[in-house]
Amino acid sequence: MRTAQVTRNTLETQITVSLNLDGTGISRLATGVPFLDHMLDQIARHGLIDLDIQAAGDLHIDAHHTVEDTGITLGQAFAQALGDKKGIRRYGHAYVPLDEALSRVVVDLSGRPGLEYHVDYTRARIGEFDVDLFLEFFRGFINHAGMTLHIDNLRGINAHHQAETIFKAFGRALRMAVEPDARMGDVLPSTKGAL
Repeated sequence: MRTAQVTRNTLETQITVSLNLDGTGISRLATGVPFLDHMLDQIARHGLIDLDIQAAGDLHIDAHHTVEDTGITLGQAFAQALGDKKGIRRYGHAYVPLDEALSRVVVDLSGRPGLEYHVDYTRARIGEFDVDLFLEFFRGFINHAGMTLHIDNLRGINAHHQAETIFKAFGRALRMAVEPDARMGDVLPSTKGAL
């Protein structure tokens, strides 16, 4: 089983992430940021990743440190659970609609962090959540997971729908990329011999 547990403690946040890449989409989430929990649940459900995230952060300042550090810790756990990457598909992609919104997410478990993030939210806040923080979440994740990630919101009017399509597509793209590829056997999917 491809599992991991990572704890990250700083002066700003204390976060523990447990995950199972071969799960069924069960989540237990308590970051103190309700809309972030809602989006993390999309990753779990659509990625079929069992996910437990418990976080305490300096929310009396704002949600920035909690959201960013959750991305960092989740990225560390993802990399640990993925292991040597032998026999995986490596690449994943998904298009996900929600009413008027449509997003495309493409991942490469290359070992090289890279982020292309093209999202023009129609408003700056979803409830109390500052949508700028999603960029910080994904940047923290890819830097520590060692992944190239392309996110494009192709259309949308409702900012909640825009965000939800992104996170659902992210979960589905991850699911495809980490899937064992029977034809690969125990081979690393790279001509470099390393990922």
